[in-house]
Amino acid sequence: MLLVSFVGLWVLYEVQPLPMSDIAVYRAEGEAAASGGDLYGFTVTKWDLPATYPPFAALLFIPTTWLSLGTLKIVCVLVNAGLLALLIHLSCQATGVRQATGVRQAAGVRRAAHTAPAVLAATALGLWLEPVFQTFVFGQVNLALTCLVLWDLARPDGARGKGFATGIAAGIKLTPAIFAVYLLITGRVKAAFSALAGFLVSVLLGWLVLPDASVEFWTRRMFETDRVGKVWIVDNQSLQGLISRVLHDPEPGLLWAVPALLTAAAGLYAARRVYLRRGLDTWGVLCTAVTALLVSPISWSHHWVWCVPLLIGLAARVRRHPWRRALLAAVTLAFTARTMWLVPHRGDLDLHFSWWQQPFAAPYPLLGLALLAALIWWTRRTGNAPGEGDESGEPGKPGASAPRHIPSPRADQDLTARTARTTGTARTTPTARPRTA
Repeated sequence: MLLVSFVGLWVLYEVQPLPMSDIAVYRAEGEAAASGGDLYGFTVTKWDLPATYPPFAALLFIPTTWLSLGTLKIVCVLVNAGLLALLIHLSCQATGVRQATGVRQAAGVRRAAHTAPAVLAATALGLWLEPVFQTFVFGQVNLALTCLVLWDLARPDGARGKGFATGIAAGIKLTPAIFAVYLLITGRVKAAFSALAGFLVSVLLGWLVLPDASVEFWTRRMFETDRVGKVWIVDNQSLQGLISRVLHDPEPGLLWAVPALLTAAAGLYAARRVYLRRGLDTWGVLCTAVTALLVSPISWSHHWVWCVPLLIGLAARVRRHPWRRALLAAVTLAFTARTMWLVPHRGDLDLHFSWWQQPFAAPYPLLGLALLAALIWWTRRTGNAPGEGDESGEPGKPGASAPRHIPSPRADQDLTARTARTTGTARTTPTARPRTA
């Protein structure tokens, strides 16, 4: 299946060559960083694309200058394919783990994480999800950043340096900084400060090597959203893009800012509730990711590669629930249908959609808002204690393990120590021999 997917990608490239324009920008950033050139003064490709990432990212792009652009594109495709497989593996690993109790659920999905045929088959299919495919088309770094954040946040609370890698990801591309806020509001202050430390390290390294570019970026360039692109085109699947197209206004101003603030508050509220009331840290991370994608001024469709852990998370919870299988199919269809490219969008047609075209032009923000609303509704009551519900956390069914509160790492350690002492005592206590038949 993976071979067939790569053949299909190659045939598509022969018919319509993939531009991979972003990898050309990254390479130019690496050249500017290596030669001391003007990092934010150049443009490349026929679209006149400038550098938009912090100086630290430019340092990481220096190795891209060691290859020709043609070779670099091939390497980029192969690396992104490997990162997609890694993201699938990490998503399967993280799915169904309750941080509060350590209970691991969705065993089938977790086993798939260690089964090469399952991971390769999922990679073959995942390549054609629209956000993932667009990442290949543009040669983007979204998969790498998603893997870095998911790996970091899926580690146990109290793990050494948890949060630091998330801060490094924020130093490459600013949006992952919201995960530090998620750690903070869920009571993991140490991990939140580790994320802040990782971010500050990235800023410091960028300033030490590229001081002028650092001053320019952090005082001016980071506020110039128009450098990234037009907010109203269908490529932009953020809340601002949706509102701009609905209002037929390229600059919605406060009409976007106020809903964005409300969405940020609601999204982080949902993330905190799903962690504290259901103990599902992975879904808290997904809520935070969706919130970041919604409130960011620009979220290109390829930024929504978080659809991979989202779909795997849904797949892990469809057991014995036909309506959940239907939901999984609907969400999968939304991320494969490419409806935003089917509506007429040449020139400024994006600003003149009729009412019935608007949902097709903005499938991801509508889906993200629906997800946050559904999770707030689902967590309206505290989950049951272990043994009082099923794995979905629904009341009244056997097998649930939704905790009422999240103990601190120190409490977990105390519980482990007491259990060890009890076990040691039990081993020294004489026991009766089992009877034989």
